[in-house]
Amino acid sequence: MNQKKTILHIIQNFGRGGAETAVVGVLKNLHEYRNVVVTLDPLNQFGDELTYDAYYCLNLKSYYLFPTVIGTLKKIIRKEKVDLVHSQLYWSTVLARFSVPKHIPLVTSIQASLTNSVEYKKGWICQLDKMSYRFRKSTILGVSEHTLMDYFSFLRLQPHDTHVLYNFVDTGKFNREPIPVMRKPGEPFRLVSVGNLKPQKNQQFMLDAFRLLKDIPVSLDIYGDGQLQETFERFIQMNNLPVRLMGKVNNLPERLPGYDLFLMSSWYEGFSLAVLEGMAMGKPMLLSDIPTFTEQADSTAEYFSLSNPENLAEKIRFLYQHPERLQEMSVTGRERVMRLYTLQHHLQALRKIYAKELSGR
Repeated sequence: MNQKKTILHIIQNFGRGGAETAVVGVLKNLHEYRNVVVTLDPLNQFGDELTYDAYYCLNLKSYYLFPTVIGTLKKIIRKEKVDLVHSQLYWSTVLARFSVPKHIPLVTSIQASLTNSVEYKKGWICQLDKMSYRFRKSTILGVSEHTLMDYFSFLRLQPHDTHVLYNFVDTGKFNREPIPVMRKPGEPFRLVSVGNLKPQKNQQFMLDAFRLLKDIPVSLDIYGDGQLQETFERFIQMNNLPVRLMGKVNNLPERLPGYDLFLMSSWYEGFSLAVLEGMAMGKPMLLSDIPTFTEQADSTAEYFSLSNPENLAEKIRFLYQHPERLQEMSVTGRERVMRLYTLQHHLQALRKIYAKELSGR
């Protein structure tokens, strides 16, 4: 019987985000490998959902101190006889590039566009990424075509080996057959949005559009919390908007069926898990026309320009008046998710990448 190959998965922590959710889902199903997990700090918001064969926490008080644990990570790699390392997110990747021996394959997942990233506006962040990549080239997995191309063009690097590996939705939780839109005349047009309250998600644009929607019965619930909560609460109250900040909830799959339209106005995304979840639940999508959204949803969604809130307001009015388009998006969006963005699709592609990398050893 052949001994299992060992993969070391390194990530900053397990706060609930897209990258972390994907890793947890993969670890539950990648039984043909021995999985070692390394985190830079101990945060774990998944509890017992996180599974592994061995776990190490580097307990970094500050990510800026990553050079102090390069030796520790090298020792873990030797002790666990690691065959391949897969890194996620910025600081884990930089650390891995300076720690993983040249004879061990290194795979890196890129989760977001760099061009619009606030962090990458700091010159030294870019330089450290470029320097670490040149020091130790790794196989790059982009969560979308746009994210992959943007990484190399923004950093002005020559690609070494690249693949697109789309994120996936947990269809065990988010999976509902579309049902016909049955809104009664005069009944509110119920919109929902999901995302942390931070500049990237651009919820202020939605609020500005709702100031222009006094002529139709429409409401918006925003799920998520964050740094802009108080600012948004004041704006909603001052303008008497039909918008509620719902905070974070643990039962989103039970709540989504109560809405008519899923709305996102992000400035940029890697590959939005919230959008995939909404599509899997049969929710029609109204999205900002950024490259990753159009790659995700293609013709199964409606899009609006971020140049003027009036454009969004007009799209909402149009969809309020055309339930047949809502129904069409509901059906085709869910079909697209089930055809391209399930865990099974993700695992199939990831296994091929791992097999290719390990075949050279």
